[in-house]
Amino acid sequence: MTNRYLPAQLQSLARSIKAFVKLSTITTVLVSSSQVFAAPVEIKFSHVVAENTPKGQMALKFKELVELRLPGEYQVNVFPNSQLFGDNNEVAALLLNDVQFVAPSLSKFERYTKKLQIFDLPFLFSDMEAVNRFQQGESGQKLLGSMKRKGIVGLGYLHNGMKQLSASSPLILPTDASGKKFRIMASDVLAAQFQAIDAIPVKKPFSEVFTLLQTRAIDGQENTWSNIYSKKFYEVQSYITESNHGVLDYMVVTSNTFWKNLPADKRTIIKTALDEAVAYGNEIAAAKVNKDKETIVASKRSEVIQLSPEQRQQWVTSMKPVWSQFEAKIGKNLIQAAEASNKQ
Repeated sequence: MTNRYLPAQLQSLARSIKAFVKLSTITTVLVSSSQVFAAPVEIKFSHVVAENTPKGQMALKFKELVELRLPGEYQVNVFPNSQLFGDNNEVAALLLNDVQFVAPSLSKFERYTKKLQIFDLPFLFSDMEAVNRFQQGESGQKLLGSMKRKGIVGLGYLHNGMKQLSASSPLILPTDASGKKFRIMASDVLAAQFQAIDAIPVKKPFSEVFTLLQTRAIDGQENTWSNIYSKKFYEVQSYITESNHGVLDYMVVTSNTFWKNLPADKRTIIKTALDEAVAYGNEIAAAKVNKDKETIVASKRSEVIQLSPEQRQQWVTSMKPVWSQFEAKIGKNLIQAAEASNKQ
């Protein structure tokens, strides 16, 4: 039966149904098209060091793995060298969701939990193997969740290495540091460490260290071979004492809000990618220790001082009282667990 044999009211209804079906079809096509061509979710990864460092390479590997496994869905943009935020405000930026991943040095979490101050205690760990045993053990893994109430989720530890002391004059005995200004991260433990040898700690952002050294606004600093090389500190410091007095490691973190709002299946993929990227960065860190040190020595821009066992023990004796100073805040059991990692 054609429309001309239908009553006027039925013809009008038929036209309405036909228009509705057509509109529904167009809407379905538009929705499908918007899903297909939706922009990927941006993940910003901000850090403060150069791209040729273990952290810089880890972040780039993370970007590569996420975009490979979630093509078109997530895009990781890495911002090195404090391009977005300095080391004094990157965690605050994370909590504001201005960035989604950061990897600050463990010292930077002091305001969120006192337990992570353990990694700043001088001469606590004998070497990086001991550090790794502690971090991967029960106590170290619990520390990853120590800031969850503050909205920060720890996802893994990234190594940089043991710290050395550099200065414009030789540092052989603790008395050689007396009265000299040393740049430190914003850490009460590190401040106490230098005060224990009558030095003057100066809290300054990492991005300012080279200029401070170059202009002699400070006398020295503490850092790993990787950072001393990549940031060219050795070019403006005449002496580097191989003290291995502390550890400079990072914790890769995200915000609890961002993390819990990820779809469960995507979160699993992103966490796996991060684990692999961190393992990759740690391999680079281990390989760079000797390589960067050798490059600095070969440059002859800075003299590397080797301490005798007796000389090093004087540094240990001078700085170790810092442990008891912060034992109540960190926890005696936690310090004992860290010490135990040296004996395995």
